[in-house]
Amino acid sequence: MVTGLLATACGSSNTSTGSKHRVPPTASMKPLDKVGAGEGLLNLIAWEGYVDDSWKKSFEQTTGCQVHAQYAGSSDEMVSLMQNGGGGQWDMVSASGDADLRLIYGGDVKPMNEKLISDWQNFQTYFKNPQYNTIDGVHYGISLQWGPNVLLYNTNKFKIAPTSWSAVYDNSNKGLVTAYDYPITIADAALYLSKSQPSLGIKDPYELTKKQFDATVALLMQQRQLIKKYWPSASEEISMFQNGDAFIGAAWPYQTIQLKAAGAPVADTIPSEGATGWGDTWMLATKAPHPNCAYLWTQYVSTAKVQAEQALFFGETPVNTKACGEMEALQAGSCAQYHASEPGSYIDTIHFWKTPETTCADGSENCIPYDQWVSAWTTIKG
Repeated sequence: MVTGLLATACGSSNTSTGSKHRVPPTASMKPLDKVGAGEGLLNLIAWEGYVDDSWKKSFEQTTGCQVHAQYAGSSDEMVSLMQNGGGGQWDMVSASGDADLRLIYGGDVKPMNEKLISDWQNFQTYFKNPQYNTIDGVHYGISLQWGPNVLLYNTNKFKIAPTSWSAVYDNSNKGLVTAYDYPITIADAALYLSKSQPSLGIKDPYELTKKQFDATVALLMQQRQLIKKYWPSASEEISMFQNGDAFIGAAWPYQTIQLKAAGAPVADTIPSEGATGWGDTWMLATKAPHPNCAYLWTQYVSTAKVQAEQALFFGETPVNTKACGEMEALQAGSCAQYHASEPGSYIDTIHFWKTPETTCADGSENCIPYDQWVSAWTTIKG
């Protein structure tokens, strides 16, 4: 596990957001200006299910690039495997937003040329240049799929739909609540406090000063007595709701869809405070041995057809706006189920995962970095 980021680097100002940050070590590396013939091999680090045979085989047959995938169980594992620019072994990683900046500032991934990905122009506007993978207009990867962290609840237990995340911190729900077992969950509580305690001055749930961080940790320590279980996998949360062991908690749309399909009385919502969410990115290793195959793969998985297939296989939402029709052809009603047709205003309510860093948006070094989130999460769970 990588628990810290590079301590020193030059600062720069992002004029589009007004935020200040360091210059990534690979920022000056020029990306490919054209895709050549494939090298015959492609080594990927990916979430399980992201390199399924149902779409991998067609890619291999078309390009001659034989794909070998190492599945990782967490963002921390991905960061560890990608150390030293992929070590000259790995070509790409399907990193989530809580890993991206660690990889970027660790020098383990390098810029990509989005102009070589023809479907990039069809992406939802937000996912063309999200803050978690794009810095000063330089793309350190190409967005892939995303999902919101919704509030899932049992409709028999909660006759009136909850409208606030306060429900998961309410003492009357003791023993009924579930929460995702990962340090980035701290951001969920920070987002809630940004609205319920505005005096704390939280503007970004991933950029917390010590005072803001301590208040967030205190809230989660109080919540611990309400938690039935911290779930490490979606299947465990599904089982808890099916068995009547839990009745409310943070979830992904995947859990809601699976539970409804099984006849469980559940619904989900994005509360008034908004929600956190995750966005995955295919990132190119700094020492990638097969860059042409890597670009060919990125072109392929960015197409509407493959995005739709992956979305339905894994239970997530494609970034390609053209994928909706493909999803409907495969499974009627799936486009709406997975929020694939939502307008930009919906996406604006979601605060997507990004790696907590010491450097705050104003350029100060007062924010709590990810390694302290990890330590705090261990303490929170007891």
